[in-house]
Amino acid sequence: MVTKGKLKKVKLRLMVLFLRVLFLRGALLLGLSVLTTACSAGTSLYRWGDYEPLLYQMYAEEGGGDPQSQLARLSEDVGRTIAEGRRVPPGVHAHLGYLYYSQGDVVSARKHFIAEKELFPESAVFIDGILGRMDKKR
Repeated sequence: MVTKGKLKKVKLRLMVLFLRVLFLRGALLLGLSVLTTACSAGTSLYRWGDYEPLLYQMYAEEGGGDPQSQLARLSEDVGRTIAEGRRVPPGVHAHLGYLYYSQGDVVSARKHFIAEKELFPESAVFIDGILGRMDKKR
């Protein structure tokens, strides 16, 4: 037979268990939200600036981007990035090299291709191939 005392103990245990589940659930949700916020709030290793939109404009949009305006905006971005003490993202110097080469400025193109290779050694094979083809055209 169930006595009132046993019934109270069972109810108390159920209430404690229910509160523990609620507390753990709340703690888990709080932890996940803090973790998600902390991960998304971090700053990027690089300062990307206008590089990605300019690259998209040049290759994906009809008519492409104007090389002169791209040169000006990317050069300004590189200057601002260096002034902020941040890193220039991979591909920016290579793209600047390409833009300078397309405008006939081989000296500036070479400078930027070499800068890309020095900053990102994994691009050496690609950049060396470009520099080799530039040398053959002279």
